[in-house]
Order: sequence, then C-alpha cells, then structure tokens
Amino acid sequence: MALKGIKVIEMIGLAPGPFCGTILADFGATVTVVQKLNPPPVDLMSNGKKAISVNLKTKEGVEILKKLCTTSDVLLDTYRPGVLEKLGLGPKVLLKENSRLIYAQLTGYGQSGCYRNKAGHDINYVAMSGLLSKLTKNGQPPQPPLNIIADFAGGSVICVLGILLALLDRTRSGKGQIIDASMTEGAAYIGAWLYKSQNTNLFSEEPGKNMLDGGFPFYTTYKTKDNKFMAVGSLEPQFFANLLVGLNLSEEIYTQGNIDICKKKFEEIFLTKTQEEWNTIFENLDACVTPVLDINHVGENVCHSTRKSFYKDKDNYFQPEPAPKLSTSPGIASGKQKAPKHGEHTVMVLQELGYSNSKIQDLIKNSCVYAYTNSHL
Repeated sequence: MALKGIKVIEMIGLAPGPFCGTILADFGATVTVVQKLNPPPVDLMSNGKKAISVNLKTKEGVEILKKLCTTSDVLLDTYRPGVLEKLGLGPKVLLKENSRLIYAQLTGYGQSGCYRNKAGHDINYVAMSGLLSKLTKNGQPPQPPLNIIADFAGGSVICVLGILLALLDRTRSGKGQIIDASMTEGAAYIGAWLYKSQNTNLFSEEPGKNMLDGGFPFYTTYKTKDNKFMAVGSLEPQFFANLLVGLNLSEEIYTQGNIDICKKKFEEIFLTKTQEEWNTIFENLDACVTPVLDINHVGENVCHSTRKSFYKDKDNYFQPEPAPKLSTSPGIASGKQKAPKHGEHTVMVLQELGYSNSKIQDLIKNSCVYAYTNSHL
C-alpha cells in the first residue's frame, strides 16, 4: 500500500484525530494509538491500529513517548495547544531528537491567535468558519450537517493532506516539520468555492432561496409515497427536460423559470409513487435524479454493489471502503480488522523499544503503563 513503512503515533482523542489515523492506516501506515491508563468511553476507530496505554503524568511515561517518536515518522497531536509542550514533548524537543519527524497538531482554532485555548466542537468551528451562516432556510436557525464539515472534512482530511505534503517535502529536504491544522480554517478552506462565488448570482438571495441551497425546484429533495426521498439536481436544460419527461409534465408550462409553479407541482407528483417506482422511471433517464439512500441499506444499491464501495462489518453494518481507489497501491479498510483491547500492544511495543521484561513489569506495577491481561511477557 502507498503508506507502507510509515510509522504514525496517534495521541488518543475524539473523532477528528482517530479518523485522521484511520485514513493513514487504510493506506498502509502502521498506526500506534497512545491511550491513557483508563479506557476511553467511546472507541470507534481503533481497528487495525496498535494500542499502548501510557501514563504521561509520570516521567517514565513521558520517556516512553519520546522513544516512540525517535523511531516514528508522524506524531498526531490532538490535545489543546501547549499540553504536550508542558510535558516536555513539544515539537522543538521531539524534532531535535528526530529531525525527520512530522509533528501534526490538530485543534479547533490552531496553535496561535486569541482563540487557541478556547474549547469547542464541530458546530463552533463551522460557525466561526463562516459556513454555518449559509446552512439555513426560511429564516430558521442554521444547522450543521452532523459533525462532518469541521471534524472530518476540515479536520481529519485536511490534516491528512498536510501530513502527506510534509512526507513528500521530506523526500527532498530530508527533514520533518510542524503541521498546524485548525479545524476552523480547514472548514473555511473546504468552502473556498463558496467564498469565491459570493459575487455571483448563485447565492445573491438569502439562504434557502438560491439555486444550490434548496431554493429552486430543480435542485432539492422531494418526499415520496412511502415516506422516503428523491434528490433532484437537474440544473442544466437537458437534464431538466428529462426530469419533466420522468414526471410526465409539459415543457411549455413547467419551465425552469417558473419556480413556485414547478415546486408545488413536483411535490405533488413525487408523492404519488414510491421511491422504488421513481428509481425505475429515472433509471434510463439522464436527469440527475437519484434516491436518498438509507445509510443502513446504502451498500445494496447497484451503484455501490457494482463497485464494491461498501463492506459489512462484524455487526452487519455497511462501512465505506477507502477512497480514492488507487490502481497499483489501493487501500484496505482497517475496519475489517479487529479493534485492539485497551493496552493490548503495550508489552509488544515496549519490547520493540528495547525495554526488558523486568523493566516492563516494573512500569506496569508502578502504573506508568497499562497492559492488557492477555499480553504475555
């Protein structure tokens, strides 16, 4: 795989950090999660990763992390700014000991600025990015699309991009560097096209009344007879014409300019048939009309089954395969592997770092590390 041989140390954190590590693991990196002594309340993305439990409040725990970083390529720090620095594990210290280390810091507001120490979550970062102001309709309070924009798109994915760029740069310079990944700035960057389009007629009206935010009848969703939904994206004239064919409506009456008339009529007609019936009607019509797939059945759709876009996990839920698909070094979903037990690889990792069995026993006894009971010395 593309990242085979790359060693990543992932400091345990909430959703953005673990997904960042998972992307790297999916494409071949060896990811070791540094956990706390007590197991996290929720752990959804540790599959395919090693798990070592370290008490960073002890000097021995700090020394262990230092040793890990001297033989690793990437450190993924998801703590608030200054936390690892206070422990003597900041980028200046670690890069001095391993000049090739890529020190990725993933936080809400970045490592500098007056908001650097403020707490927040996805909704706050999207709000501060400016994007949330556009996610509203009919004067209602804006709502973020789950925690996707800042946590995962502006956070995890942008941080991965930074890591890959730093790895590429290292092939030329021979040196690592520090990545300051702000989820707020990442979210804004993801929305760069939206910022660029402000002086066009695409978003000249108030939110919810524009072409791409549900304000036009040919770019929105409609409820079906069986309480499901269809997504319509018939922007171009040729697609709109085929939409009318599928709905059995006249082009002379229902033009793209007749916003209110079309909206009302389309709502009425979509309610007359089930989602499956509409799927059949539009299957051979190039109208940009698709079903809104239920997440629990998404992999059953022919679009995905013919590309093997999803797989079933051990609990029989559909999970997405890694994307994009690479022709010679494709990713393999780490989610297909078992999730490690808390501290499962503590002993193995310490042995790889050169600790003797007796020393490891002392570290466990003194609560400097935790090792899963089935990890034999």
